[in-house]
Amino acid sequence: MQENRKLKIPTLTKTRKRSDYFWAYCMIAPTMLGLFIFYLWPIIQTFYFSFTEWGAFGQYAWAGLSNYKRMLHDSNLLQSFKNTGIYIIFTVPIGIFLSIIVAVLLNQKIKGKSVYRTLYFLPVITMPAAIAMVWKWLYNSDYGLLNYLLSIFGIKGPQWVSDPKIALYSVIVVAIWSGIGYNMVIFLSGLQGIPKTYYEAAEIDGAGPIKVFFKITLPLLTPVIFFVTVMSLIGAFQVFDLIFMMIGTGSPALEHTQSIVYLFYQHAFVLNDKGYAAAIAVLLLFIILIITAIQMVLQKKWVHYD
Repeated sequence: MQENRKLKIPTLTKTRKRSDYFWAYCMIAPTMLGLFIFYLWPIIQTFYFSFTEWGAFGQYAWAGLSNYKRMLHDSNLLQSFKNTGIYIIFTVPIGIFLSIIVAVLLNQKIKGKSVYRTLYFLPVITMPAAIAMVWKWLYNSDYGLLNYLLSIFGIKGPQWVSDPKIALYSVIVVAIWSGIGYNMVIFLSGLQGIPKTYYEAAEIDGAGPIKVFFKITLPLLTPVIFFVTVMSLIGAFQVFDLIFMMIGTGSPALEHTQSIVYLFYQHAFVLNDKGYAAAIAVLLLFIILIITAIQMVLQKKWVHYD
């Protein structure tokens, strides 16, 4: 009778394990070093500088909580939060809704589908400065295209980017238009990941396109919607380039359009008040972290991963 021999699995020696770990850490070292130098270290520096007061020639001194106490009485900061809030309320839901509609339409079997997808994605690969300059020309109250079209019907066009009442909404329109293409691509990938068997079963049951959209497409697309919502909110909180390029520094609408990041820019690079600017950046960081954490908790109630 032959003896049962157990299969011996070779084990790595301690020296071999240490060698593997060493080379593994060497491979990820450049990435980790880049993350520390360009991300973690600036965050640490910003947090420290938020407790300092800056003077001329780059000199600074410890100021404690004075910068954070100053925020409580800063009307410009409150106004910038209000402007950013209005910007978020309009750009995020409307942008996501339009992106879903466009993605669903371009996911159908239509002629020239690739051309339409390319046209919608072009603003994404275009420099924000170029987009802002083109739209600033369109919004020009004297020779802009929009006011020219309105004049054909005898309507006097408004001051799109200099009227404090509508300047922010003019920027919002540009932001929604330029962001549809990026979200559309993400939603298209999510739509193409939905099994076709669901649609075939719905067709057999006689469900119409609207019912299919709300009962199948939308629920199965919720993980992608959640991702796009989180990223869109973070991006909306950091809006700067469109406001900087479209609204001039001497514009009467600047106070009603400047965002939190724009206010940070003013204090950091124009007024040389880097300590207060760092405090604004830290406050913005914590607000984004809190809102993202709330979204992570609430996703369990409406996001369907199955």
